[in-house]
Amino acid sequence: MEDPRTSSLKFFSDQQLCYADILTPIEVRARIEVAVLNFLRILTSPDPAISDLPLIKRKSSNSRISRGLLTDLSWVFLSHSSSTRSLMKTNAAKAFVRVWKVMEECFQNLVQEKRVTQRELFYRLLCTSPEYFSSQLQVNRTIQDVVSLLRCSRYSLGIMASSRGLLAGRLLLQEPNQDALDCTECGSSGYAISGDLNLLDKLLMKTDARYIIVVEKHAIFQRLAEDRIFNQIPSILITAKGYPDIATRFLLHRMSRSFPELPILGLVDWNPAGLAILCTFKFGSIGMGLEAYRYACNVKWLGVRGDDLQLIPEESLVPLKPRDLQIAKSLMSSEIMPVEFLMGESQG
Repeated sequence: MEDPRTSSLKFFSDQQLCYADILTPIEVRARIEVAVLNFLRILTSPDPAISDLPLIKRKSSNSRISRGLLTDLSWVFLSHSSSTRSLMKTNAAKAFVRVWKVMEECFQNLVQEKRVTQRELFYRLLCTSPEYFSSQLQVNRTIQDVVSLLRCSRYSLGIMASSRGLLAGRLLLQEPNQDALDCTECGSSGYAISGDLNLLDKLLMKTDARYIIVVEKHAIFQRLAEDRIFNQIPSILITAKGYPDIATRFLLHRMSRSFPELPILGLVDWNPAGLAILCTFKFGSIGMGLEAYRYACNVKWLGVRGDDLQLIPEESLVPLKPRDLQIAKSLMSSEIMPVEFLMGESQG
């Protein structure tokens, strides 16, 4: 068997990889060790220097849409344009240190065979390195820096998703060594989706549904589940209670592969935030562009279109807020948004 460090050295010399691998703990640890060895090699060379950290740029200018030739599935991916974290740049020095701090925590967790949520990781770093970590956003961005540097998934780093997602409807779920659960009997609260992607990957699933319906709003999900809409329309309901988390996207993607004949319909608000949520389920996000293909689903838009606005009383319309306008401009300038979404046209 090839030494993991040898394969990791090959990895670091390959600049064509623009996706995140799912790796074993020993492989991730080897990539971290090679990153450290490369840093020390340059630092102790005859012409010593502090090397920059090469990362794939996670910006809209570096994103593209991969459209399947044999399927309707499309997803965001990042091309080869890179950025760096440098200790020598004043505005990037702390971000440079944060990458090493997060890699250190991940390495220790992998050695101890432990997993943590992003939130747990934030509190740990807040205690050990408060001068570098003052917010959850800094930790989240640094995790993506590490994913970009090592080209491995968050889950491979030992970081679990924090899930808000719920399921209800015509789906039988069975966790390993557990009794099967009938999601029609979960009530309006639904089945809570675990943040453990390994557990979600091992779920046994059976359904007689005809549709999978992704519901943006938690309140709408509760109402539909309470009314047992899945008895009138044989369906599985799933919600992330707003912007989708990784665990909910992972399970939806898993269902789409397990039940490829079931259409996936997205019930979202007709506003910029609703369309951004729909696009994240459908294509993935630029921020997680190295992993987007693992979570993308062929979600079709179910809901109000621009042509339907004439049927809605004017007093029911709500003015767009500055944040809505910002999201709208971002979507319109992106390759991600299909023309039919912008025009408010119905989908086939």
